[in-house]
Amino acid sequence: MPIAGIVPGSHVLVFPFPAQGHMLSLLDLTHQLAIRGVFITILVTPKNLPALSSLLSAHPTTITTLVLPLPPHPSIPPGIENVKDLPASGFTSMTVALGDLHNLLLDWFRNHPTPPVAILSDMFLGWTHHLACQLGIPRYTFSPSGALALSVIFSLWRYPPKRADPQNENEMIKFPKIPNSPEYPWWQLSPMYRSYVKGDPTSEFIKDGILANIASWGIVINSFIELERVYIDHLKEELRNDRVFAVGPLLPPGNKTIERGGPSSKDVLSWLDGCASQTVVYVCFGSQTVLTNKQMEVVALGLEKSLVNFVWSVKEPTVGHAEGEYGKIPAGFEDRVAGRGLVVTGWAPQVAILSHDAVGAFFTHCGWNSIMEAVAAGVLMLTWPMMADQYSNATLLHELEVGIEAAEGAETVPDLDDLVSLFSKSVSEEARVVRARAKEFGRAAKEATSENGSSWKELDRLISNFSL
Repeated sequence: MPIAGIVPGSHVLVFPFPAQGHMLSLLDLTHQLAIRGVFITILVTPKNLPALSSLLSAHPTTITTLVLPLPPHPSIPPGIENVKDLPASGFTSMTVALGDLHNLLLDWFRNHPTPPVAILSDMFLGWTHHLACQLGIPRYTFSPSGALALSVIFSLWRYPPKRADPQNENEMIKFPKIPNSPEYPWWQLSPMYRSYVKGDPTSEFIKDGILANIASWGIVINSFIELERVYIDHLKEELRNDRVFAVGPLLPPGNKTIERGGPSSKDVLSWLDGCASQTVVYVCFGSQTVLTNKQMEVVALGLEKSLVNFVWSVKEPTVGHAEGEYGKIPAGFEDRVAGRGLVVTGWAPQVAILSHDAVGAFFTHCGWNSIMEAVAAGVLMLTWPMMADQYSNATLLHELEVGIEAAEGAETVPDLDDLVSLFSKSVSEEARVVRARAKEFGRAAKEATSENGSSWKELDRLISNFSL
């Protein structure tokens, strides 16, 4: 469709889902919209307000907040407002709880002197499509997953697969409508989909939210055309419109990369400065995943026996992890690898680490934010998907030949010898071709987000849609 000239000054409501992997990229998108002249109101609950501090200070006249209390839910203890503080089922509970903000938000819109002309909300907030319909404004779905993963999610709910043997967790589910016809065993599919029970109010609410995402006016994806062109085109065909906007990679602005991920327990970047180019394996499994002690032991032994330089970001156990059974660093490990390995407990400045010339490979759980950060940095990935969209994300990396399979499954304990070989290979001459291919995509990502690049133009097209 013809693209109108950008009209600065549109007012948009941005509504992130309170989970680290969902909020970060949407807030980065919010920054991009603000510097292009869009006025934004961000909806958050009180305890998530601090996460917006740097964004608000950067745009004091362009971004305001709407702070609403998190409605009570039987599975969410009082005082908890972020998924990171909940067990694995927290995504579902939080999704349902936030749905109860519908009437409060409707009243706010109707009483606002200059209400937003559009809603941009996370894909776990599908109910905001119905709110937008009531208000007569467009709602845009923000996907923290890539185009392939989103295609799989939409296909599951739109064309539910017929299972030959409901008791067989390994039954292969095929997606023939999606390019390259991906297929996955049942156990690798979305846990929200697998737990669906017809007639159950929570299940029906989740299903309605996904179908509402499909029905929304537009979809915004943290990806870029050169990376996922075939899947972006597929989504446009499925949705029968071109309102799919690939605006990534979405990264923290300017010199803020060191802050992404929170404060580090060690000066990782100075340590990396002492390492040769492309010799370090970076190991991190995201904000939600905590390895079992047996998995920790095998990863530690793999790093030790491979003799590679490494940085290992270790997440400490949180809610839902049995005490003493997760996240334990083997005794004496850090002493034995002193000088060539660095263990960072808690958060690490991941974007800055991946961007450092010393890093040659990234051992990852294939969370989409991690993938986009690694693609932007041009780093080869060693894949260990563990849940949700991570299996689809790994599929994409293997198709693009920028990822090498290491393991799959949250309960899997990788083979030690295979891991030793993989770590060694990833930073050796043997993986030179794959690392070079990863660098090519890094250059493509930089071009996409540069002036007049594909993602730059997609952002302009998105803002033009706000004003149509």
